[in-house]
Amino acid sequence: MSNLTRLLRPRSIAVLGGQWAENVIVQLARIGFAGSIHPVHPTRRKIGGLLCLPTLEELPEPPDATFVGVNRQATIDSIRTLSDMQAGGAVCFSSGWSERAEFALQEQLLDAAGTMALLGPNCYGFINYLDGALLWPDQHGGQRLERGVGIVCQSSNVAINLSMQARGLPIAFIVCLGNAAQVKLADLLTELLDDSRMTALGVYIEGIDDPVALAAVAERARTRNIGIVALRSGRTQAGAAAAATHTAALSGDNVASQTFLAQAGIAEVTTLDALVETLKILHVHGPLHAPRLCAVTCSGGEAALFADLAEGILELPEPSPSQCERLSVELGAQITLANPLDYQTFLWGDVAASTRVFEAMLQGYDAGLFVIDVPRSDRCDTASFEPALEAIEAASTHLGLPAFPVASLPENFGESRAASLIERGIVPLFGLECAIRAVAAATTPAGLPGWRPLACPTLTYMGDTEAGDPAQGQAVPALRLLDEARAKTLLKEYGVSVPHFVTASTLAALQESSRSLQAPLVLKGLGFLHKSEVGAVRLGLATLDDQSAMPGATGYLAEEMISDGIAELLVGLRRTRPYGLSLTIGSGGTAAELLADTVTLIAPVTAVETESALRRLRLWPLLDGYRGRACADVRSAVDTVMQLQKLAMDYPELVDIEINPLILRAQGAVAVDAVIRRTQLDDH
Repeated sequence: MSNLTRLLRPRSIAVLGGQWAENVIVQLARIGFAGSIHPVHPTRRKIGGLLCLPTLEELPEPPDATFVGVNRQATIDSIRTLSDMQAGGAVCFSSGWSERAEFALQEQLLDAAGTMALLGPNCYGFINYLDGALLWPDQHGGQRLERGVGIVCQSSNVAINLSMQARGLPIAFIVCLGNAAQVKLADLLTELLDDSRMTALGVYIEGIDDPVALAAVAERARTRNIGIVALRSGRTQAGAAAAATHTAALSGDNVASQTFLAQAGIAEVTTLDALVETLKILHVHGPLHAPRLCAVTCSGGEAALFADLAEGILELPEPSPSQCERLSVELGAQITLANPLDYQTFLWGDVAASTRVFEAMLQGYDAGLFVIDVPRSDRCDTASFEPALEAIEAASTHLGLPAFPVASLPENFGESRAASLIERGIVPLFGLECAIRAVAAATTPAGLPGWRPLACPTLTYMGDTEAGDPAQGQAVPALRLLDEARAKTLLKEYGVSVPHFVTASTLAALQESSRSLQAPLVLKGLGFLHKSEVGAVRLGLATLDDQSAMPGATGYLAEEMISDGIAELLVGLRRTRPYGLSLTIGSGGTAAELLADTVTLIAPVTAVETESALRRLRLWPLLDGYRGRACADVRSAVDTVMQLQKLAMDYPELVDIEINPLILRAQGAVAVDAVIRRTQLDDH
């Protein structure tokens, strides 16, 4: 039995502290913990009605789990004592560690813990509803059960709130990460996955600490058909430094995180209610493979509202001719057969007829959403709605397809009714828009089997500024811009096609050397990050003889102008904490940020994945021969991406590599502008 297993499934518990420790004892009694409980306090005789021991050394046995609710220095001393006596693990409740920039103090805590499992610090603890065990110093809204979902939270308050849900979600485990000084997100998810009673996993996180480990957990969950859904905070990153490149502006940390989760096969939602609703679906059905969905209502207003909300989120193809024939027999000619289907109320109260209609509609799809708002039971009679619910359940059971009763308002489904339906394999969803987003999240593609993000072998973090990562107390090396001539020379070494060019330190010297180039020409000033914004680019020149100097230029470059392009792409790679390399492909040129037509991937990527990304761009029709025009050489664009990826992997000190634009011709692709930034290390 691992230390983490002992901690989360304890047979003996020690509790240190005053009021918060007493709260833990109260909650242990409430959940029905059957093991031994030992309060430890130097002066109090009893806590929570139990006799106290004055010191940890007087415990009758090394405890499996200990709640440490004392001050920071006392916490370090207690953790060292517990580790020395071979205790299983501990929850460190106190705050004031790395979240307050007390990095050295947190390191002392880690050293004291050794190999003993440590949750936190700055952490509430855990609730194990399966085995009736917890270290939790507050109220919670869950109850004992035999199987259900596991939830891991970086925020203790969010964990409390989730425990109070009244939507029928069976929660089997809640675990808080706190500062995650030792036990990490992937550790907890792995531990929960090892429990066969776990049906799905949900996470609320403020950051991803180890994407390689998390991707491995996601793949392990996929082999067991266990879905994982994540809610991240800090998506907007208000106050972040302005991006230095187009790539950085278009693929910030939030985009990188979204991309990582998608490639790992982890669903993502943006609200707590969507997290709960998605977990309900995953609990009953596992990850859905349901791209074709139908919606069924008994109101034209509901059908229209559903269609509006589902636009761009769910695929709602029209019913087939054979379906329409069956539906017409049941509903008559006056019903418009469409998806969403408004079947009106001709069959209301007739279970058999309603079942035939619901089956006829559902049979042509992979899953169905049935809008039905049950009246409030305290003021109304709900009996007339029971036949419709019975028909939904009967259609789902007979066809073996998911059928989701959907309340347009969350409060229009009671908790007891929801729990009863879920027990029978029917998932009621609370709130129309939330239901749509939950079904979409539960049908998230399974990710890339075997994929792991690249680690950054040299740089712990590199973003758009020269600052370090204050969360880890780290400094990041200053950045250096390679001039365009050196950048293009490096690209050329890796097989990337660039225009013929010459360089010189002065414009006069360049005028002479440029005579070897074929007009029209492009003149550029070197040493600028964004040349076009400072007037350091001149296009379509027949000669350089009459050109004036460019103030601030550290040198000059002249090259042959590419004038037979079909389309312009942006291709950029950047090192992004904590994912290693992120790749952005999109519509290029000076309006790249304005168009914002991009797809971001986390490396490593394959040629097939790169071409798939290109096909997702709004620009794709132009690449594919729009209205009879010539097709662009997409193969060359893909090859360029593969070459850039190899370059970035070979030189970990390269922080940003951006080609904008990469001009695609009918044959070939040419990098006409390049930006490379690197750390201040030895030259290559």
